[in-house]
Amino acid sequence: MTDPADGVLDHPVAESLSHRHAHLARRVGRAATYQPEVAGFAAVPAGADAADWADLAQLLGRGEVADLFSCPVLPPGGWEQVFELDGRQLVWAGDAADPDPEVVELGPADAPEMLDLIARTKPGPFRPRTHELGRYLGIREGGALVAMGGERLRPPGWTEISAVCTAPEARGRGHAARLVRTLAAGIPARGDQPFLHVAEANTPALGLYERLGFETRRSVTFRGFLIP
Repeated sequence: MTDPADGVLDHPVAESLSHRHAHLARRVGRAATYQPEVAGFAAVPAGADAADWADLAQLLGRGEVADLFSCPVLPPGGWEQVFELDGRQLVWAGDAADPDPEVVELGPADAPEMLDLIARTKPGPFRPRTHELGRYLGIREGGALVAMGGERLRPPGWTEISAVCTAPEARGRGHAARLVRTLAAGIPARGDQPFLHVAEANTPALGLYERLGFETRRSVTFRGFLIP
């Protein structure tokens, strides 16, 4: 069967930085990364040579960590690997979802609450301006933000669902499922297809996404390297 992603999802960071997130990108030569307060993901071409890695080192700076996300190419010797995490990339294969009327739109004014929730739940990388990557939604109880989720990478034709998290005191109420369904409803309405990434060891999240209609496209490995 033909891969519906046509290879675009094999390089989601590079594709996002080259297209819909170009206004949030920093570049040296063919190496690219996000502005520091937005995200730490970096990318080099699939056939990266020594000059490309030197450009990435110049872009990020000596002693910094190059978060290569699911980049299939590896840096040259001397770049110390500081983390490695097995994961999966899933694409939406479910039926049309309906938005939840109790889910609210989040904006710049909500950023402090979003960052506080992220700090308490640690769903993954999230910086002060990460919310600029796409649409973010939340659920409030008694006025307090207790759950959120949003859009991160946006390669052509696709939008990634990310940062889905729920405060410890509000878990077990189905908030994550409500947020993912609402996000999955809004993305196709704009002409994109939803996808996401999940750590292989996070079996509760993986099970939730599969129940909601996501199917595994491929296994991925997330790696970070210290720039010499």
